[in-house]
Amino acid sequence: MKSIENTIPLQSETVRFVALDIHKHYSMIGAVNRDSQVLLDPRRVEHSHLENWLRKHLKPTDRVVIEATTNAWHIYDLIDPLVAEVVVANPMKVKQIAYARIKTDKLDVLILARLLAANLIPAVWVPPMHVRELRSLVSQRRRLTQMHTQVINRMHSISHRHHLGHPKGKRFLPKDCAWQQSECLSTMEKLQLELDMATRLHLKTQIDRLTQEMATLSTDEPWEADALYLMQIPGFGVITTMTVLAAIGDISRFSHPKKLTSYAGLAPGMHQSGVKFRGKGITKEGRKELRWAMVEVAWRCLKGNAYWKERFETFKKRMHPNQAITAVARHLLVIVWHVLSKQEPYRQITEERIAYKFLTWSWQLNDQQRDGLSRSQFVRYNLMRLDIGHDLERIALNHKYPRKIAPVSEVLALKPELRPPA
Repeated sequence: MKSIENTIPLQSETVRFVALDIHKHYSMIGAVNRDSQVLLDPRRVEHSHLENWLRKHLKPTDRVVIEATTNAWHIYDLIDPLVAEVVVANPMKVKQIAYARIKTDKLDVLILARLLAANLIPAVWVPPMHVRELRSLVSQRRRLTQMHTQVINRMHSISHRHHLGHPKGKRFLPKDCAWQQSECLSTMEKLQLELDMATRLHLKTQIDRLTQEMATLSTDEPWEADALYLMQIPGFGVITTMTVLAAIGDISRFSHPKKLTSYAGLAPGMHQSGVKFRGKGITKEGRKELRWAMVEVAWRCLKGNAYWKERFETFKKRMHPNQAITAVARHLLVIVWHVLSKQEPYRQITEERIAYKFLTWSWQLNDQQRDGLSRSQFVRYNLMRLDIGHDLERIALNHKYPRKIAPVSEVLALKPELRPPA
């Protein structure tokens, strides 16, 4: 077995630049000094032995780089207490910088270490634990939703094959499923439909459970404050709100709204050479779930908001509808940046409309999630947190069904922390 150190002697003050090329079952580890001389020959360490190896061989003066992969955060948490700094590299940008025709694990790890020594690592933000957990929750729900859609599409396919009247959408009430017993279906097809129906019900139960967990997080710290500001914006619901917050993490990371739109991949690309300049479509580089959520919000805005409907129609006059909705999504993301950065109410709709948004939010929460508040108290509570709607007594967007809002005094009795300082 090779010795830990290479032929170059290490002194106590020597700073090592250590790189880990992380794979599924093992990591390749190597180190160089500031002059790119190899201090630690690349070696393979199985993940079952990785924690012990790191504790034995890493030094407090080491600087370490790893690439952002599926299990990168677990390894980051192991390394961080042991060394001076851990940098998480953007793998796509590293690939562009360090392109080579000959590629091996040993070469990769040395290239990564030398980029760190030269301060050329394109680093990514390291999310805290609560952001990682929410991102995992959002990702899990998205995967289950995709599976649910696949099951429904399979049932639609059988219906269309035999020209049966399958109801549109995802309604599966008993009266909508009579076609599944049609005589034109074979025994095998009926079995497939029976299994798909059971799978759909199981997936729906899991999706509903995750939805409720996300609703709970929307009213708990540390997400409660930011969720309040997003839920007032047209088109935002609990799922899209928590998806956007999980993707953004800390809004202070973005000093300008353009950086946020670029992070979402909604910024337009460009090609410039000499005096020639040509605009391109959106980059689609960044967090795809943030891009998806903003497009979903944009479509919902068109249904109930005249301002965004007009903006969409204006864009559609000079571009494809898909491009127009993307432009609306980008503008909405700029609004998100201003609302979250400045912690201010959304000004382009009435206070009554914002109150109705909070009412729809309350419908998705149970008593415990509303912290014991009734729905009318929940609406008033959030209006008071935004310092708006002081004179608003009811929501009468539909004059046939007006809804009262709890008085300020009633909420102050339950939430004395909202009282202004004497």
